[in-house]
Amino acid sequence: MIYLHNVGRYFLMIKKMFQKPTKWSVMKHLILKDIDDLIIGSLGIVAFISFFVGGVITIQTALNINNPLIPKYLVGFATRQSIILEFAPTFTSIIMAGKVGSFITSSIGTMRVTEQIDALEVMGVNSLNYLIFPKVTALMLYPFAIAVGMFLGILGGMAACVYGGYTSLEDYILGLQTDFDGFHMTYAFIKTFIFAFILATIPSYYGYYMKGGALEVGKASTTSFVWTAVVIILLNYVLTDMLLG
Repeated sequence: MIYLHNVGRYFLMIKKMFQKPTKWSVMKHLILKDIDDLIIGSLGIVAFISFFVGGVITIQTALNINNPLIPKYLVGFATRQSIILEFAPTFTSIIMAGKVGSFITSSIGTMRVTEQIDALEVMGVNSLNYLIFPKVTALMLYPFAIAVGMFLGILGGMAACVYGGYTSLEDYILGLQTDFDGFHMTYAFIKTFIFAFILATIPSYYGYYMKGGALEVGKASTTSFVWTAVVIILLNYVLTDMLLG
């Protein structure tokens, strides 16, 4: 029953978030700050992880298809498919649930603990719109970070091929171009937009409705990461079955 209660309150929170909007002159500054904190501030970790994971995927693929009857260009093909379909949109989002999600939960939770949210309500401000809507809007640019991750993942695979001697650059590029389906990019970015909304709202929910003191802020951050990751994995299964099944 407690889970159904939380789900109901979560959707009610989303509904109230769009009611009684904050003045645009104030909102635009909040959105720009959240873009800086949530998107630009995450590009470094996304770039670092994507580049080296792309290299690891390439190395493992090359080592597992060392049969001389299997064409070498399949290394590039497998790397492209792995990065575009799963690693960049899904596993990067799970990593971001730890970084971005914990930041959102802790920042809103701290405002709850210090009664700043109560002060907003007393002043007649819709605190849900003021606090959560800018984060949802900022994370609509999250696909840009994922696109950077895709590019650097494939580049990391290329570097692993060239400097590790697993296959030639020409074979790797041929694999990248072989049987490319443009809908796979559409599928990846549809998932990314949905995951961005989850990354913004579930951590905000746990931060906004938390109770207690500083210790509970840490617990709320941990809980929000767990549930954000669980929902992303479940939605990944559903979306994959719907769009590619």
